[in-house]
Amino acid sequence: MAGSNGKAGKQKTVRDMILSLGLISLAAGVIYLFIPHDDSAPDLKRVDYRVELLTARRAASYPVAAPQGLSADWKATSVRFSGENFDAWHLGFHDSEGEYVAVEQSAQKPSVFIDEKTQSAQETKVTQRIGDVTWTRYEGDKYDALVLREKGSTTVVTGTAPFDRLTKMAQALKTT
Repeated sequence: MAGSNGKAGKQKTVRDMILSLGLISLAAGVIYLFIPHDDSAPDLKRVDYRVELLTARRAASYPVAAPQGLSADWKATSVRFSGENFDAWHLGFHDSEGEYVAVEQSAQKPSVFIDEKTQSAQETKVTQRIGDVTWTRYEGDKYDALVLREKGSTTVVTGTAPFDRLTKMAQALKTT
């Protein structure tokens, strides 16, 4: 009899554990249904880049570019300048469609800089005249880009946005 009690006790314990697990899962499901949750992307905070721009323009070894005249639906979301890292200038935006567009400039070796900032996009044979300069198109899996190589610096307008938006940013760039 002692043997049968032990077996029945183990079966009861396993059954109790399964019932407890079921109740806990049910409670978790009910809680999940009634607690509000938002799966949409968070609203990105607009940044004011004027101070960083002034600093970069004073410190950089090349004319630092920033857009002028873009509509308010272009939201600046990130900015940084590093004088220690080839005078690297970064200014990131989200457009009204939620696409990312960045202005990247540096005195770093162009091939290394372009590969890094375009996330390995490849140069195409397509060029386009914007203002007084000719930009080269790069196409990639993650980012497309417009690239301008000048004496002493490289400017890259890159991101997830289509070329018409990249062009709009490049047209808005001013160095004064």
